[in-house]
Amino acid sequence: MVFMQSYCEGNASISHTWVDEGISPCFYFTLVPTILLTIAFFLGTIHCIFYQKYGTPMEPKFIPRSRLYGFQQVVSVLLLVQFPGGIVWRAASAAELPGYVVLYGCFSALAWAWAIALLRVERRRALLMDRTRGHSTVLLLFWALAFSAENLAFVSWYSPHWWWGLENNQQQVQFGLWLMRYISTGLLFFIGLKAPGLPRRPYMLLINEDERDVENSGQSLLGRTEENQSTWQGFRTKVRLLVPYMWPRGNLFLQLLVLFCLGLLGIERAINVFVPIYYKNIVNELTDGTHWHTLSITVCVYVLLKFMQGGGAGASGFVSNMRSFLWIRVQQYTNRVVQVRLFGHLHSLSLRWHLGRRTGDVLRSIDRGTSSINSLLSYIVFSIFPTIADIVISIIYFVTNFNAWFGLIVFICMTLYLTVTIIITEWRTKYRRDMNQQDNNAKSKAVDSLLNFETVKYYNAENYEVSRFEEAILKYQVSEWKTQASLALLNQTQNLIIGSGLLAGSLLCAYFVTEGKFQVGDFVLFGTYIIQLYTPLNWFGTYYRMIQNSFIDMESMFKLFEEEEEVKDEVNAGNILYKLGKVEFENVYFSYTNGKEILKDVSFTVLPGQTVALVGPSGSGKSTIIRLLFRFYNVQGGCIRIDGQDISKVKQTSLRAHIGVVPQDTVLFNDTIRENIRYGRIAASDQEVEEAAIAADIHDKIMAFPDGYDTQVGERGLKLSGGEKQRVAIARTILKAPQIVLLDEATSALDTQTERNIQASLNKVCANRTTVVVAHRLSTIIGADQILVISDGRIAERGGHDELLLKGGLYADMWMKQQQAQDSDSSSSETEAKDRKSEKLQPPSTSSGHHGH
Repeated sequence: MVFMQSYCEGNASISHTWVDEGISPCFYFTLVPTILLTIAFFLGTIHCIFYQKYGTPMEPKFIPRSRLYGFQQVVSVLLLVQFPGGIVWRAASAAELPGYVVLYGCFSALAWAWAIALLRVERRRALLMDRTRGHSTVLLLFWALAFSAENLAFVSWYSPHWWWGLENNQQQVQFGLWLMRYISTGLLFFIGLKAPGLPRRPYMLLINEDERDVENSGQSLLGRTEENQSTWQGFRTKVRLLVPYMWPRGNLFLQLLVLFCLGLLGIERAINVFVPIYYKNIVNELTDGTHWHTLSITVCVYVLLKFMQGGGAGASGFVSNMRSFLWIRVQQYTNRVVQVRLFGHLHSLSLRWHLGRRTGDVLRSIDRGTSSINSLLSYIVFSIFPTIADIVISIIYFVTNFNAWFGLIVFICMTLYLTVTIIITEWRTKYRRDMNQQDNNAKSKAVDSLLNFETVKYYNAENYEVSRFEEAILKYQVSEWKTQASLALLNQTQNLIIGSGLLAGSLLCAYFVTEGKFQVGDFVLFGTYIIQLYTPLNWFGTYYRMIQNSFIDMESMFKLFEEEEEVKDEVNAGNILYKLGKVEFENVYFSYTNGKEILKDVSFTVLPGQTVALVGPSGSGKSTIIRLLFRFYNVQGGCIRIDGQDISKVKQTSLRAHIGVVPQDTVLFNDTIRENIRYGRIAASDQEVEEAAIAADIHDKIMAFPDGYDTQVGERGLKLSGGEKQRVAIARTILKAPQIVLLDEATSALDTQTERNIQASLNKVCANRTTVVVAHRLSTIIGADQILVISDGRIAERGGHDELLLKGGLYADMWMKQQQAQDSDSSSSETEAKDRKSEKLQPPSTSSGHHGH
């Protein structure tokens, strides 16, 4: 029969915490279950009350089915069972059953039973607020402490009171139980970060989606979903996109530079170890009365190492400055490649995307995204990895050269610090995302308002625009306050953990010095090393936040990269073989959105050198035909051919090289007139530019400007009139010398006289060229070889001007209406002229005559 003779084995005292090079089992197996039960009971009770008061029962259909959750439950139950099982086995196999074994088994079983209950509560009830990723803080803290407690066993590696020797059956069983606990608690913690048994999105959002039945629609709901995802969502995809920028392929010099910088990083780690050691040696040599020659050498080596290290963990030392200097070239390479690739990708996107984009939003995303990639690489390579290496090296050094207590202190502080940092940082991610969104909104409003300042002036809306901008700024500042407040909370929590660890370690080291076990130099070494270690550890949270913020900032940029090119060249596409310029539309169907066809079975042929005019009411599909021919979009049905070649089978660049476009709304670059005309053919000389301007009948007008061809046209060409801009566009097209010309209502916005002048210039452009004209004023296309009347996406009529008038159909009706409008305008102009003439001939007013009396 087994008797409980004493609480600790061998009548030892629980106050003896360190026995025979290890933690006293009595002390350890009393402290650990007490802490775990305290956390599970008190915090768990608060947790349950909170969920009962503020939570709501989840409907079964919203609870995800997960094998990992079942695995969590099985592992938790297994841990619960092994504690009372251990008591039974110990009682059956040993002659003595110490009291701490019973307490450890009972308290641990109660704690894990409470943890299982919390796990079930979280699965069945949901808080109405948006939850963060992972389980609740109480469960994560419980699992983290349980896992850390099992790691404490390593401190007693050399102690004969523990099971590491595996000398008998009892130690082997204890080791097996410990191994099971170690693996199980570790798995529970890491699986708990993912929380497989809980919905991935806020419960209220799931309910709203179910009620509105918008499983795959509703961009606003989708947007909210993304805002509550973790920044580590899609981590592999993000890293895969980053890899090409991390290693400068094809540049041997930069590759050697990267390797050299990594070598300097390793040197820094070694220096960080030797600086406090030499500082300790100086103190010991001073107290021991060592000879001056030896002391001076030690001091010189220490100063040299300190010079190499700089102020605190190599923050500004020679090595780190050299590394930063050499890394500039690599950083510039990364920055350049990212921006160039993204800029090229944006230009490759379809017209549909560019018509729907928000320029201010895109520019902010590019700006933050490119800078965040540099920050991300710098923080990961030169901050995160070195910090982790310093922590691991310090733990090994303290355990081997001091004793296990110091390594234990560093390990516990590091574990608590990293756990709290990750949990709080993940929680505050949504505030950072919202701040970015509000920032984008504010900048977009500002850009839109400034780009449309004429409209603002026309409607006296300056105050309205300022108030809108101020409202956007206020929303941004609310989000900014939440971000900064949560940051302050995180910093204070981190400081509390680090300060507690520093206090415990310093008191312990001072105690050993007073006991004569350590020298004064050892205390100096500990203080120097621990501060040197905690400096990067203190920054570790900042690095984590910055990396997370970089991922957040990159999300918008990654979305730009993920935008699919709607119009792509086929894999084996070749250049178009231009012969005569015959254009054919064969049974073409097209729609911008599903369910609303713009073009329906459109077929026509433009023979080489002919001019075909497209007329019809607004929205009938005239401009769409021009865009399809230029291949801004792909047709949904039918085929478009040039000289018998399907334009979807040839390269876009070769197709567009043969086509010139004069659009309805000419937008010029904010540059000189000369450069805007030269844009038609970049390699053209100044003489060729002027010849194109003469052909477009704008040369004399340009020469009348004070700066001539060097005149700045302003943003979007606003310093020029509509007719001047149009002629610059015509000169640009003349300089390109295309074989096919597309005119998209090029003169619709101009007055009659300007239109006639420009029409003469257009006739020069179109001479002997295949031409497709979209016309609003029918008088401009009387001489067209063929006129197509587009109505409701179909060709309603076709033929010459006279032929269509004789038909008496849509074209004849449009012609009559325009002629009546012109006659009305002419008569009203004549009436106004007569009125002005009669006003001049009227006698003086009666008031003037009154003075005559």
